[in-house]
Amino acid sequence: MIVITGANGKLGRAIVDRLPAEGLAVSVRDPAEAQDLAARGVRVRRGDFTEPDTLRDAFEGATQVLIVSAAATGEEALRRHRAAITAAVEAGARRILYTSHMGVSATSPFPPMPSHAASEALLAESGVPFTSLRNGFYASSGVMMLGHALATGELIAPEDGPVSWTTHADLAQAAAHILTDGGFEGATPPLAAREALDLEGLAERHGQSIKRVVVSDDDFAAGMRERGVPEWQVEMSLGFFQAARAGEFAAVDPTLERLLGRPPVSPPEAG
Repeated sequence: MIVITGANGKLGRAIVDRLPAEGLAVSVRDPAEAQDLAARGVRVRRGDFTEPDTLRDAFEGATQVLIVSAAATGEEALRRHRAAITAAVEAGARRILYTSHMGVSATSPFPPMPSHAASEALLAESGVPFTSLRNGFYASSGVMMLGHALATGELIAPEDGPVSWTTHADLAQAAAHILTDGGFEGATPPLAAREALDLEGLAERHGQSIKRVVVSDDDFAAGMRERGVPEWQVEMSLGFFQAARAGEFAAVDPTLERLLGRPPVSPPEAG
């Protein structure tokens, strides 16, 4: 039986929708939000990474567990992922899959990257075969980063760099394929698009020519703080620009296209 966590989220639900209900279970924090899946015949179980005892029941009988990474970073992310990995091992899963990210690095300035690196290390130490899905950067996040620039025609931000923007739908299809057909021991190659675009190029793909105003990291961060943006969000935004201009998200690779059997969706469709 395949167990998928986070099935009420965008990526988790998209993966579930691409798999047959027979032999499929989901682990969700709120089963009431997954009643449509239960109606399809999917086993719906309550499981919460912050309540490890719930994962014992949620993962019972699993042959494969796909852990959708938690919406957290640092020690909190590691604590949640450790609980999920431990529960999968104790359930007797023969393989654990984990939604990681391209550009994983313990030294990356982008906060999720060290968390993914540490979580991949936990998988390697688990003693169970695993697949770390090195997913490309979400295209929807790129549109969010452009913010008002698409309307105003001006983007004021630090220098960035090329990013392989990738859709949730394409990544979900790739994950479903790997769950069904196997392969990819350890980390996958970057599951990324066929091209990499910086934010100015992404805006142009959306039919908007923008004026790019480059500011220093310090000025950018100060402006966010003056607007009352929470510190974690300041660090996340600043870390993205630093990592992008270092080329951490620029990799292109044919693996995703091969899994899909077609070219990945590109901007502006990707947004």
